[in-house]
Amino acid sequence: METIQLTIEESLLAEAEQTARSLEMSRSDFIEEAVERDLRQREIIAMERKHAQGYARQPQASDEVGEWESEQEWGEP
Repeated sequence: METIQLTIEESLLAEAEQTARSLEMSRSDFIEEAVERDLRQREIIAMERKHAQGYARQPQASDEVGEWESEQEWGEP
């Protein structure tokens, strides 16, 4: 574990501290969790872009997805 020094806007720090208190977390734990969550979200976005690029290069044929149409539930009209 490393200790870091960081510069942050006062209003953002105040909001982070208030949220951390409401979650009964330390400020440090809250910020660490926020960074971890952001990094995971960026990985997900990168994978989604990669998948979209793959489908753009090689789109699905209608016979590849048609067999699942009866399994989809879209809720009440």
